[in-house]
Amino acid sequence: MDEKSQIQALDRTQPLLPLRPGQAERRTHDYKRHGTTSLFAALELKTRRVIGQLHRRHRSTKFRQFLDQIEANVPAELEAHIIMDNYGTHKTTLIRNWFAKRSRFHLHFTPTYASWINLVERWFAEITNQRIRRGVFRSVKELETAIRDYIDVHNEDPKPFVWTKTADQILASIARFAQRTRSSPADGVKSRITGTGD
Repeated sequence: MDEKSQIQALDRTQPLLPLRPGQAERRTHDYKRHGTTSLFAALELKTRRVIGQLHRRHRSTKFRQFLDQIEANVPAELEAHIIMDNYGTHKTTLIRNWFAKRSRFHLHFTPTYASWINLVERWFAEITNQRIRRGVFRSVKELETAIRDYIDVHNEDPKPFVWTKTADQILASIARFAQRTRSSPADGVKSRITGTGD
């Protein structure tokens, strides 16, 4: 689970001009801002079903309300493993007390600056590309309605993410990247010390 904060309700100053054969979509560079909202979302790994909740403010009390919604949606006989980042809202006394009273919830934190590991971030990219980025919203209420509708349609027929590479292939790719970044073009070139001209 994670939050997509400060989603802006943007209205273009001119309508989008749609795609045509040989013509890219065109839009104006400027827009009107109508406010922001934050999306709290939990993605079930096995089914890819999403539990979502929208809040105008991003506070630990709002996060607590979202946790209550997750608890209501996860059958009581199941253990729940929650993967989330180290955001400050997740570690307040209010939240720690909530988890302390619920032993079936197990927390797993992503490393600092590595929230991309969390699969819900991939889903955030989908909703951004498919619904939010190209949308025109004249109010925060319009934006929130569009997000709720997207979640409802998504949950009608969710399909799990499927890895197309094995763990060994992914690790080999990371190793190749690390090797390239560790070996800079300047390696092997003797550094020269120049005089100051004195």
